[in-house]
Amino acid sequence: MSGPIAAPIDVLMPQTPALDMTRAKIKQSAQNYEASFLSVMLAQMFKGVDTEAPFGGGQGEEMFKSFFTDAVARQVAKSGGIGLSATVEREMLKMQGLEEASSQEAGVPHGA
Repeated sequence: MSGPIAAPIDVLMPQTPALDMTRAKIKQSAQNYEASFLSVMLAQMFKGVDTEAPFGGGQGEEMFKSFFTDAVARQVAKSGGIGLSATVEREMLKMQGLEEASSQEAGVPHGA
């Protein structure tokens, strides 16, 4: 009886799906950190901006200004940010005893 044979598993080497998940979580945490930082910076920047009626002002603007700065900060971080998340990610990987993913691990051909 001949059936499908599973590929051997090297128990001494770390399994890549778990490492990939860890790296993905670290990347997301670093991006969230950068978004939080940017949100605080944007809140300070918009603190002195007043919009005159009929298109702004009042309690509604004050209430929703924080939502606006959070949304802008998340989008800036998601689209590349200011470079803070890359540094934070690198340090978090070091703290976990992991190295940055090499170009070969990421599926990029050598020399590309």
